[in-house]
Amino acid sequence: MTAKTTSKARKKTAKSARLTVDSSAGSSARRGVKLTAAPRNAFYAQSGGVTAVINASAAGVIETAARYPRAIGKVYAGRHGIVGALHEDLIDVFKESKATIAGLRHTPSGAFGSARFKLKGLEQNRAEYERLIEVFEAHNIGYFFYNGGNDSMDTAHKVAQMGESLGYPITCIGVPKTVDNDLPYTDCCPGFGSVAKYVAVSTLEASLDVASMAKTSTKVFVLEVMGRHAGWIAAAAGLAGRGRDEPPHVILFPEIAFDRQAFLERVKQSVDRCGYCVVVVSEGTHDAQGQFLADAGTRDAFGHTQLGGVAPVVANMVREAHGYKFHWAVADYLQRAARHVASKVDVDQAYAMGKAAVELAIGGHNAVMPTVVRKSDKPYRWTVGQVPLAKVANVEKKVPRDFITADGFGITEKCRRYLAPLIVGEDPPPYKNGLPVYVRVKGVPVKKKLGPFKV
Repeated sequence: MTAKTTSKARKKTAKSARLTVDSSAGSSARRGVKLTAAPRNAFYAQSGGVTAVINASAAGVIETAARYPRAIGKVYAGRHGIVGALHEDLIDVFKESKATIAGLRHTPSGAFGSARFKLKGLEQNRAEYERLIEVFEAHNIGYFFYNGGNDSMDTAHKVAQMGESLGYPITCIGVPKTVDNDLPYTDCCPGFGSVAKYVAVSTLEASLDVASMAKTSTKVFVLEVMGRHAGWIAAAAGLAGRGRDEPPHVILFPEIAFDRQAFLERVKQSVDRCGYCVVVVSEGTHDAQGQFLADAGTRDAFGHTQLGGVAPVVANMVREAHGYKFHWAVADYLQRAARHVASKVDVDQAYAMGKAAVELAIGGHNAVMPTVVRKSDKPYRWTVGQVPLAKVANVEKKVPRDFITADGFGITEKCRRYLAPLIVGEDPPPYKNGLPVYVRVKGVPVKKKLGPFKV
């Protein structure tokens, strides 16, 4: 495709996109939505670490888009996230059965494949953004739904800017997702409620095991959970018990600099008082100089320090100081894949964010992200809001200091009031022969129209 031809095609697409009519059909939620005269296709991609409910957001996007055929033609998914768009490796989502799409709501992981791939800045690598626009143009894609966290919202924002710069109309909507719960301007992030429930339940059950054996065996148990800079997941473990003598006896947050002496003294106090001690440690726990206790010495595709292995580091400190018998465990992928114990609130919010993303897009919004807005704690009520992507991109929401006890080792009642509603409700997947039934997409590819692109 020549530059001249591309320019003409963009002008034609822009003109078509501006021809809109008001829709008077449908529910009150649909009234006032502007529908394009010539439906354009949508592109959906999953990004970063997956969750137990990211596919529920995918179902929300796909099922909602299917209800607006006058606005959206087809829905394509990127195979392995944004990398699929760069390679023009697209999946025709409408080739999947309705049962499969519905089944995404109770299926963990990323059904279409995710990727840890960060597009560089516009000034550093304009070619990647131009390639995205070229692929979108070749397949008449006018909507881009990016399901991810902080870095993903930045990418969606930049794509919106690039589309405007090149004169190609592309509506970019971020769909929030992250187990870390660190996206700002949203009360909570889809994916967090389920991992919070898994960690709280695991902490409770493991503590019963340790307590039963502490007299003659293990006295200290250490559970490592995810959380690079924000300790929301570690905080959720605090829901397992109340009071100083109920586990977890110690929570180590990234927000609180690790004090070795204070930590060891607290462990000894717990063993002396209770007979055992349960410790929950965030992978991002660091000392006063900002050095992670467990730094693997490598970086991921986003440029983040590769973490993992803080549990044995902390456990060995205890052994060297006190000689207690210990056990440690790393929740790792188990915490974010545990769909069988997902929070119903989390599932509902994940689907709602996907649904809202489509409704915002066809309602004329661009470069925004739907949000969860809390209306009350008891009873827990929430609604859907929105925020510009420019405000969300690359910003991390950490656990507030007043959510953490004065000694730095537990959660406050204010934190408990915030967390408790997010893990409420069960939404189990269907079971067969004792195992959950999860769906797999066929992944029918869309015929390529462009040449290869090197990433």
